[in-house]
Amino acid sequence: MDLLGRIAAKRNQLTGGQRPRGAARKSFTEPLSWALDEMRLPWLGSTPLDGRKEGIENDFEAYIRRAYKANGIIFACITTRQQVFSQARFQWREFTKGRPGDLFGNEELSILERPWPSGTTGELLARMEVVASLAGNFYATVVDDDGRFGKAATGEGRRIAYLRPDWVTIIIGSPNDNPYDARAKVIGYEFQPRTVTGVRSGQPLFLLPNQVCAYQPIPDPEARFRGMSWLTPVLREIQADNAATSHKDAFLKNSARPGLAIKMDKDTSTEAFKEFVEIFKANHQGWQNHFGTLFLAGGADVTPITMNFQELDLANVQAKTENRIAVAAGVPAAILGISEGLQGSTLNAGNFTAAKRLFAETTIADLWAKACPSLQTLLTPPSPGAELWYDARQIPFLRDDAKDAASIQQMEATTIKSLNETGYEPDSVVAAVINKDWRLLKHSGRFSVQLRAPGEGEEAAGQPTLPAADPSTTLALPSGPDEE
Repeated sequence: MDLLGRIAAKRNQLTGGQRPRGAARKSFTEPLSWALDEMRLPWLGSTPLDGRKEGIENDFEAYIRRAYKANGIIFACITTRQQVFSQARFQWREFTKGRPGDLFGNEELSILERPWPSGTTGELLARMEVVASLAGNFYATVVDDDGRFGKAATGEGRRIAYLRPDWVTIIIGSPNDNPYDARAKVIGYEFQPRTVTGVRSGQPLFLLPNQVCAYQPIPDPEARFRGMSWLTPVLREIQADNAATSHKDAFLKNSARPGLAIKMDKDTSTEAFKEFVEIFKANHQGWQNHFGTLFLAGGADVTPITMNFQELDLANVQAKTENRIAVAAGVPAAILGISEGLQGSTLNAGNFTAAKRLFAETTIADLWAKACPSLQTLLTPPSPGAELWYDARQIPFLRDDAKDAASIQQMEATTIKSLNETGYEPDSVVAAVINKDWRLLKHSGRFSVQLRAPGEGEEAAGQPTLPAADPSTTLALPSGPDEE
């Protein structure tokens, strides 16, 4: 029996084909990572975890519907990250003496360039970013039309298949069936799809770790093998921002007026009061009655009981909330275009460029570096020492660094020229400068003439050597006519 068969048999033995209960559940379950307090409860899934399984710690659909599709700042943060992240290309690179070499491609990378029919690398990376931001985890595998998975999927219709993260369960194995044991490790993934009505569809699919791309850019500190959404720490900020938006909406629906208290004459009958309220609502509530004149009769007295936006300082309060969300997303306010990033010195060219560099060199570079080994699981490297890496040289967002790159190249060219003139082998000079490793330098054994004293060293080619003068001999000069 193969490994997947043993996993399935053990699972059925423990559960009898059903979800484990009581002691069996406690023995193999990693507990939920969130406290079920009043603020987080609406965002949590209610399905308990199975034995030896680590389920996703949030409600994926709740994050989609209540955050991504309902909050403009969350959508803007994820979209801004995705727009830069999805522009990278993938190549291979090999290491020489611990230093990365040149990038190169091969046919194996075609599955990333065309992950599915009419799909592109950018679309694959865009889905990875959106799903990982919302769920903390992105899962995918390679399939073909013959029903094979992972590297074995080499037939017709070979493509990358996205596995919805809330339908994937991580299966943990250890010698004593304790997921907290130091020897515990991931032994597989269970994918259980649903129908459009939410009902489980068919038998679950078991996949080995080397058949699954598991992209988890932010680790969950309460779970060993699971990722965490960056939205988790700012749930309260999201709810506050949604509440502020709802307040504005209610304010405008109420004819852009503060709440009013209308006092009636003490002798007003109940029937007259109800009739007045009905007529008042019909003529003074709703956007179509904005800024209309308020006419009252019968001794009615109007008193405002709420504050307007200026008194609430709503714009400033909401701006601080937006900025906290942007910080959690790793997107500078100036890049995101929110109010906190569109005032003061932030708009200076130097500060904006610094914000772009910070975003590219921290948030995006970190995501690229973590996506590469995750996707490499689906590929066969061209050599044991090769690894998948990203190529960001053609990304427009990074072109503002061209001036800095040119300055660096100019300094490197000066260094190469100087080393060549001092006798180092040209190939070793280029390798040392590119890899920033001076140990790669090799000297030719020849030195520049400026380092020799005059007359020292080999004679110049083609120049005759004059004999040394003999002090015992003298040169006789012919005598003139006046000399005897």
